[in-house]
Amino acid sequence: MPRLVVLPHEDLCPQGTTVRAKPGQSICSALLENGIEIEHACEQSCACTTCHVVVREGFDALSEADEIEEDLLDRAWGLEATSRLSCQAIVPDDERLKVVIEIPKYSINQVKEK
Repeated sequence: MPRLVVLPHEDLCPQGTTVRAKPGQSICSALLENGIEIEHACEQSCACTTCHVVVREGFDALSEADEIEEDLLDRAWGLEATSRLSCQAIVPDDERLKVVIEIPKYSINQVKEK
């Protein structure tokens, strides 16, 4: 299974970690399955930008962003050239693949549920 390397995030994953993703799974789903509570206000329906991540390595191996995702990303805090909505970034079937992601410190949500 492909590896997702999550860089340290002050609240969600202070030490950073590596998790496994099932082929065909979104980054968001893989993170949630492994106890990393990334925000996903629209329940992974590509309607917000709270699950925004920056892909530091492995960007080209992920599924391509469609026009809707790209339009939404324009609203994301800390947008970079390798930004993706983690609910839309699908991991391919390549067990040698390593995807390094950074979860931005902030999102457009002003209030969190926890």
